[in-house]
Amino acid sequence: MSARVVIVFLKEVSSAIRPAFSDAPDLAHKATRPVVQGGMQWVGLPRLVAAVSNGGGLGIITALSQPSPAALRQAIKETRTLTDKPFGVNITLLPTINPPDYEGYARVAVEEGVRIFETAGNNPGPLIKFFKSQNCLVIHKCTTIRHAKSAEKLGVDVISIDGFECAGHPGEDDIGGLVLLARAADELKIPYIASGGIANGRGLASALAAGAAGVNMGTRFMCTVESAIHDNIKQKIVDSTERDTIHIFRTMRNTARVFKNKVALEVVALEARPGGAKFEDVQHLVSGQRGKLVYEKGDSDYGIWTAGITVGLINDIPTCKDLLERMEREAEDIIGQMNNMVVTKARL
Repeated sequence: MSARVVIVFLKEVSSAIRPAFSDAPDLAHKATRPVVQGGMQWVGLPRLVAAVSNGGGLGIITALSQPSPAALRQAIKETRTLTDKPFGVNITLLPTINPPDYEGYARVAVEEGVRIFETAGNNPGPLIKFFKSQNCLVIHKCTTIRHAKSAEKLGVDVISIDGFECAGHPGEDDIGGLVLLARAADELKIPYIASGGIANGRGLASALAAGAAGVNMGTRFMCTVESAIHDNIKQKIVDSTERDTIHIFRTMRNTARVFKNKVALEVVALEARPGGAKFEDVQHLVSGQRGKLVYEKGDSDYGIWTAGITVGLINDIPTCKDLLERMEREAEDIIGQMNNMVVTKARL
C-alpha cells in the first residue's frame, strides 16, 4: 500500500497501541495494513486470527466462542503457535438470562499477555476500566455517535464505528456508515475505524477518505480459506447478493442483521403476527447452538447466522494474505485516481 495510507494507520492507531507494548512486540512494527478482523461468534478462532495477523492486519479472537475462560486461555496459546504478530480478544456484552463469566474471560486474556481488546455491547465501563488499569488498548464498537462519545469519556483508545450495513446488531437508529463516519470526523477526539459494509479496497479507500484510520471487517473474513466455517456456507456467501440479509428482533428492539434463510423468515413472520412475539416464542429458532451447527454442518437453513450486506461484494474465497494484499492494491489505485481528480487552477 502507499506509504501515506500505512502511515495514517500507524500514526492514528498504532501510536495509541505502542504504550501497551512496552514489554511486547510493537504493533507499529508488525501490523502494516489498516484492517481489523472483528469479533465473530463461532468464527473468530485461532487459525483465522493468526492468518489475518500474519497477513499484516489485526486478528481478533472471539472470547465467547470458547466455552470457558480456561478454553480461551488455550485458544490464545494456540494462536501464539501460529503467529508471532499481535492479535486481540473480543468480549461482547449482550443481554442474556445467564451471563457468561465476562470478568473471567478478561482476566485470563490479560494473564496470557493480550494487550489489545475489542469490546461491544451494554455497560462496558467496568471492563474498560479493568483493561486500562492493565495498560491495554481498547477498541470499542459503537453504532451511534452519542455512544461513541460516551466510550471516549470512559477512556477507550479507538472507536469502531458500526454502520447500519453491518452484520449482527446495528442498533436501533438505522444510521448508515457514511453519515456516522462524517459525524465521527467532526465530533470524536480519538482515532476511529469504519465497520460495516466494507469488503474490498474500494471500501477501505472510502473509509480513509471519510477520516477513519482503518477498517474493521467480519463477513468478508468469514469467506476466506482460513475461516473454519463449512465450505457450503462460504459458497452460499459467494452466491448471494446484497438483498440476501434480513433483520430479526426488530419488534423487540434488539435488531440483528442475519442471513435471509427459512429460519430467519419464520422469526420475522412470528414478529409480524397480531400481538407480535416474545423472545420465548422464537427462542427455539434462534438458539446459538443451531447457528453453530450451520457453520459446522454446512446447512444454511438450519439456524440463524449473521451476515452483512457485504455478501453482495464477495465473489471468491481467498487466503487472508491474498485478500489483504489485494485490498492494498485496490485502495492504492483508487487513491491515486482521486489525486488525479484535483486540478490546480492557474493564477492570473
